[in-house]
This record gives sequence, C-alpha cells and structure tokens, in this order.
Amino acid sequence: LRKFDDVSAGSSAEYPDRVSMMEGRLQLQENEITLLKSSLADALRRLRLHDQLIPLLRQQLIGSRAKLHRIQGLEEDEEVEKEKDLSRASSVEEPIHPTTIRSLQREDLQDPNGSTESLSSARQTPISGSPAPPKDLPPSPRSGPLSTILEGQNKPLCMYKYVSMVQSWHTFFFICHWLTGQSIKMFIRGRPITMYVPSNIQNYDDLRMEPPVEKLELDWVYGYRGRDCRANLYLLASGEAVYFIACVVVLYHINNRTQRHYSKHTDCVRCLTIHPDKVRVASGQTAGVDKDGKPLQPYVHIWDSSTLITLQQIGLGTFERGVGSVAFSFADSGAFLCVIDDSNEHMLSVWDCAKGTKHAEVKSTNEAVFTVEFNPNDSTNIITCGKSHVYFWTLSAGSLTKKQGIFGKYKKPKFIQCFVFSLTGDVLTGDSEGNILTWGKSPGDVKTLGKGAKETFQIMRQTRAHDGSVFTLCMLQGGALLSGGGKDRKIIRWSADLAPERECEIPEMFGAVRCIADVDGEEVLVGTTRNAILRGTFSDGFVAIVQGHVDEMWGLATHPSQDVFLTCGHDRQVCVWNTEEHKLDWCTTLEEYGLCADFCPNGAVVSVGLSTGRWLVLDLQTKDVVSDYTDGNEQLSVMRYSPDGSFLAVGSHDNFIYIYNVTESGRRYSRYGKCNGHSSFITHLDWSKDGKYIMSNSGDYEILYWDIAGGCKLLRNRYESKDREWASYTCVLGFHVMGVWLEGSDGTDINALCRSHNERMVAVADDFCKVHLFQYPCPKPKAPNHIYEGHGSHVTNVRFTHCDSHVLSMGGKDTCILQWRVKRGGTGDSGRDRLHSSSSTSTNMERKTETERNRERLIERQRGENVYRGREKGSNVEREWLLDLWRSVCVWLLNQSRFRNHIPYVHRILCSNTMEFCNADMSHT
Repeated sequence: LRKFDDVSAGSSAEYPDRVSMMEGRLQLQENEITLLKSSLADALRRLRLHDQLIPLLRQQLIGSRAKLHRIQGLEEDEEVEKEKDLSRASSVEEPIHPTTIRSLQREDLQDPNGSTESLSSARQTPISGSPAPPKDLPPSPRSGPLSTILEGQNKPLCMYKYVSMVQSWHTFFFICHWLTGQSIKMFIRGRPITMYVPSNIQNYDDLRMEPPVEKLELDWVYGYRGRDCRANLYLLASGEAVYFIACVVVLYHINNRTQRHYSKHTDCVRCLTIHPDKVRVASGQTAGVDKDGKPLQPYVHIWDSSTLITLQQIGLGTFERGVGSVAFSFADSGAFLCVIDDSNEHMLSVWDCAKGTKHAEVKSTNEAVFTVEFNPNDSTNIITCGKSHVYFWTLSAGSLTKKQGIFGKYKKPKFIQCFVFSLTGDVLTGDSEGNILTWGKSPGDVKTLGKGAKETFQIMRQTRAHDGSVFTLCMLQGGALLSGGGKDRKIIRWSADLAPERECEIPEMFGAVRCIADVDGEEVLVGTTRNAILRGTFSDGFVAIVQGHVDEMWGLATHPSQDVFLTCGHDRQVCVWNTEEHKLDWCTTLEEYGLCADFCPNGAVVSVGLSTGRWLVLDLQTKDVVSDYTDGNEQLSVMRYSPDGSFLAVGSHDNFIYIYNVTESGRRYSRYGKCNGHSSFITHLDWSKDGKYIMSNSGDYEILYWDIAGGCKLLRNRYESKDREWASYTCVLGFHVMGVWLEGSDGTDINALCRSHNERMVAVADDFCKVHLFQYPCPKPKAPNHIYEGHGSHVTNVRFTHCDSHVLSMGGKDTCILQWRVKRGGTGDSGRDRLHSSSSTSTNMERKTETERNRERLIERQRGENVYRGREKGSNVEREWLLDLWRSVCVWLLNQSRFRNHIPYVHRILCSNTMEFCNADMSHT
C-alpha cells in the first residue's frame, strides 16, 4: 500500500509538468497555424494581384511595339519624299542614332498615365534577373534571320525592325521592374513583408539616413515604487525628497515642485539609503537581462545628490540577482556600507565606501530579508530582519557572527517587517501581527545553557499597534515614534514610552502606509502601497504630491490641442495628466481594465477600449461616461478617430476593425461597417489625411489598406497606397518606418511608435526598456537613432504631445511614465521635404551629359571595375542570346562607317538593364 501511495504521489507530481508541457506544445501549434493562415492569405492576394497585372503588361508590350512601328512608318513616308537613293538610305539609317534610340526608350517607358517618374527610378536600379528572351529570336547571328538580313539589300530597315523587337523586350523588363521591383521586402520570423517605394523616391539606394537633429531630455517622472519596496523615501538636506521608480532615482523638491534625476542605473532600482551627511546617496539595482537574454550584473552606486556625480560603484560581479537592502554606518560618519543581495543565501557584505573594497561577507539566511541597519552608536553591530527572524550581527576582524533574537513566551510572527533604534539603544520591531516589540540584551542563562553562556537578545515588551501588519517605523528627533499600518491604513504617533498620542487614517484610494519620512517633526512624507507620496500633518491631513499607476499600463493618448494626456492599464484606472503642471488632473476607476484610448479631434471626449470588447466614451469635463458600446468579446487593442472626427475605428483581437459614424461632437455613435480581412489580431492602425482610408497592422505582421468611404473594402492592390499621406503614423510596419527594426527582430521587439506632428521624428518604444528617436522617414535598415534609458520594463507605448514639445513613454511592469523634453537641434526639412530633396538629387544626377556619363563608364572599365558588381547573373541561355545580339549589332555598325563612333552609346543602352552585357568587352568585338 505504501508503494502504491508513493507511485500515486509521483504521478500526481508529474501531472502538472505534463499538462504544462502539453499546453506549451499546443500554443506553439496555434502560432504555427496562425502563420500558415496568414501566409495562405498573402499568397491568395498575390495571385489576384498577378491576375490583374497580366492584362496591363500585355497592353504595355502591344503599345510599345505599335509605337515603334508607327515611328518607323513615319520615317518611311519621309523617305518617299526624298529624291535620291543616297538620301533615302541616310533617312532609313538615321533612326539608329543614339539620340533617336534614347527618345524611343523614353517614350516606351511611360506609364499608362503618361508619367515617366516611376520608370526613371526603375532605370537607376538594375534588376537582379531578367526574363528569358523570346523563343522566336535567333540564338546565333550565323544561322538565324539576323545573318540573312545583314547580307541582304534591305539591311538597315530589317535591322531597325530587329532593334524594335529588342526595345519591346527592353520595355518589358522595365515594366516588370516597375510593377514588381519597386518594392522592398523585410523578413520577420521568416515571413516576407512587402512595402512599396513611394513615387517621390527616384533612387532608393541614394537615400541617406541620419539621426534626427532633435534630442530628448528627461523632463519629469510620474510615479513612485511603493507597492513592493520598503524604506525608499528620504528627505535630503536640500529640501528634496529622494525616491525611485524604474531605473531612475528622483529628487523632488517638495516646495519648488521641481525634479532632478539620477539615471546612471541600467535596470530597476530596488533599494535606497542616505548618508549621515544627508548629501550622499547609495542606491542598488536588480540584475536584469540585456536584449539577448544575457544576465546583467547588479551593483550599488554611491553618488552625490548635489551634483548627481557617481562617486563609487560597489560590488559589480559580486551580487547575485539584485541588491535587496543597503545601509550606511552612522557611528563612524558613514565609512562603511552594508549590502544584502537577492541570492538564495542572501549574502550579507560590508564595504569600505572610500575604497570600494569588500571588508567582510557572510551567508545570511535562506529566508527573505526585508531590511538591514547599522547600530547608530556602534558600527560593529548590524541588525537584519525578515521572514520569521531577527538577527543581531557582530563585525570583528573582518568576519561577521550572528545571534538570533529569542521570542520566548511571545508568539513568533510570520514576518518582521521593519525596525528602528530608540534613543535608549533598544531595538523596536514592527511585525505582521500588528505589534511593536522592544528588544534588549539579557545575560546568559547559566542554568539552562550551562557555564559560559553568552548574552542574548530577547523581547522586553510587546505593544499592540495596528490591525494587520506594521509596515514602517520612523523615529523622530525628540524620541517620539511614528508607525504606519497596512490593513488599517493608520499613522500613529507614539511617545518615547510607547503611549499613543495621535493618529490619522490614509484615504483608501492611496492604499496602505509603506514608509514615512520626517520633514520637520510635525510635517511628514508618506509613501503608500498604491504608488503615491503624501505630504501633510495630523492636524491638516494629507494631500498627494506624487501619484502613479499600480499595474501594467498600455493605453496612452495625447490631447489634440492641450497639454494633457491620458493613461490606462491593468489597475482599471483611467488617469488624465497635465504635462505643463506635472500633476494628475483627475482619475476614475472602471469595472474592467483599459488597454487603448484616443481623444476625439474636438478634444471634448476620449474613447477608452477595455479588455472585454467593451469601449467607453468619457467626457473630459464631467468625467461621466457618455457612450458605452461592445464589439465582440475579445480585448480591444487600438482606438483611432479620423482626422475630422467623423469616424472612429476600433481594432480588436477578434481580427476585425469596427467603424463607427460619430455625431453630436463625439457623444453619439452608430455602426458604419466592419473591416474583415486580417488573419490575426489588430495591433495598430492609422487614418489617411483625407479620412477615407485606413492602414492597419496585425499580430502576424500583415500590412493591409482599407477603403472606408467605399464601404470598408480591402484594397487588394497595395501598390496603389504607396503615395497616400497619413494623418498619423503609429503602425510599426510600413515603408516609412522600416528602418526602426533591428536585424533579427522577432516581430514583438517594437511595441509602439509615433510620428511627430511636424513629420520630422519618430519615437519608438521597444521591448528592451529603451526609447528611440529616429528621423522621419527612416525607410532603410539600420537607421541611426538616439537611444534613451530610464524604463525598467518593456516600453508599451509612446506619444508626442500636440505641439511636439514633449514625448511621453510608458513602461509596462515598472508602472512608470516618463516625460521627455524635445530639444530642438535646428529647423531642418520635414519628412516629405527630405524625400523630395533626395529625389531632386537623383534627378540632377540624371542631367549629366551623355559624354560625361560615357566617360565615367569608360574610366570605370579601365580600372577593371564592374559597375553592376554583386548583382545576380542571368541564365546561360539569356547570356548567349544577348551576347549574340550584341555581336550582330556591332558587326552591322562597323559596316556603316558613319556609326562606328556610336558603338559605346548602343552598348550603354543595351547594358542599362541587362546584367550580362556589362561583362562584354568592346575592344575584342
């Protein structure tokens, strides 16, 4: 029976692992199916596009041939009017002049609308491969019709017909390149994403990518990390409150309402303490990982709060996982720093602050450690507390020894949350039972422990303080004590003999008391578990001076005309902030958490998309819900108003985009249509400037375009949207922002981006805690950019304010909002002007005289350079056919003395779109 129980226990232990493994495999299979569906949909669209292009190709070929024969007929009519055979022969031979050939080429390369712009750009970029020659053309001049024609009497006329056929195929090559070659492909997780080059870019290769002249500077940090950190709020001698959130230590002047920032940490700050001089600060960070998943080493920085200069880096390569607690010694004016890391053994180490060297180290405990402090009167005594323990450490001769506090007759609490030293030298601890325990030394119990028993630390007194945990204790200058409660949210003032004097309760919206900092004996600062910092007194109450979200954030929207922005997240809060006054204007709590939002262009209302398919419209003035709708039963990912505010697009995880008519200044909505065509959930979308079209991205890296005015129809031919102008640009996939993607990206590395309103910059939020600033447009890979750190989690969203004066970025798990000031580096051109100037540069290059271009080509040949190096070679059949054609043309030209000097021109024309001709040497012909 026991054996059967063991087997059952083993099976039950393995069952969760097997279920987890099966769930993982199922998720992988679902991802593969999604990619297969999207690939199939893309293939079907390509087939439909191909079917639509075939008639156009035929029309282009027929038109080009007819045009050539029509020109030939005109030439023959002119010949009839000539009086002599010699002049007639001259008129027949004239069309082979390079100028005439160039004019034919320009005529043939016109598009159906009569524009040569796209084809001229195609001419500058040789194609990597060419279609096979027609089978009816002769493979060799010796046996085919060409050799016969060269020997006959009508040699020039027949040769002209042959060149006409060549010109037709020459045009076909160009049309193929124009219709299918003027696109750029990027690959994400093996899937090709095609983006078409706009018409105003004459030569994609000539585009120059530079970092933007503008730069970002951290202006303000919204939020405070109180939900899971302790003892992280202090008051400096300068009158600044010092605290941290994400990777930034904030110095907030409580009277002037200004901020300074220490931002030298590379990952989330976890602990903080101030030096006895109240100027120097020590802050420790967590380990974290880089973008490749490799662990980053944690460390402690000692820095000057007046200059923000790092004075010492402690423990790089020594600590594991992160730094949990730090403390300066007081008796020797802060000569030592005690550090506890987050390893399994919670290593306790003592460091020389001046030298940065380790003085002592020991394993602490396998249980959680919450805080550490030096005895203010003796730097050789250190105390730590945490889960079910209080340890009293003694530092002697470079080694540490510990004694455990004895609870004796008192109930041992599950957690010792905090402790302070009284003016009499006693130790006061606050625990999870709501008690304040007074500890003192007692002589060794000789009767129990025997001879040689050492003194111990025991509980001298127990004081009932709070309902629930005692989260923090703060000793005031006169010997009074402040305690902060968890469950009851109370702050109680105690006399020196622990008699309660006054108390007050923190509003429920701010959560429990996390830590307390004394300002002047009467006024105090209070950090709360809902990431707020309060300032006040027992008499006047408390007001919030710092507020923030308490859970992951995703929704971010900026007001179209005011210095206001909105955020929402998993804490079910919708917050409206003022960027100029750096404060929270108002906040409301929803029934479900919000994931996306957008302001109506009139600025009176804002729409918020929720996690259940429901979306609300809030009035900014009254905070009331003026509209409430539901689309599907899956979470909404994007809300976007059209530029004129007449439509609202709602992107959902059910793969649909719902379109609504908007009336009554954004307070009334009616369903207009639904965009159906994506094979995965919607991630981003933007409206065109005329409000008629939408560009959208999906979770399987798809770019689709929609005709909203035409009834929410999917535009099958994406090529037609390449020149369309967009009112906003938040889609992470598109030609104009292709350069923001790093090589090897998996499609989730970029969470959001936003183009500035002046169309000069693109701000990017990535998955590696970074904010990037690119030039707009940035259509080339590896575009240079400015990188900014500060977030300690994936950056979920980024937006420009209405006047482009600031950039707002929002972290995910770090619950931090960073406001960046845009520092103007110069006037510069807009994105459209940059593309136009690049196009003008390409056009000016085309204006070189034929002599100059021919001379440059000959110089390159003399140097042995291959103009088309690196391009793919055509097939052997095509190569032989083209070489035979070239030899035949040259033989005919050599027989006509007046055309011998034109061989280089013809060679250039035939080589301009044929890869193999560049390898043909003119000298041996």
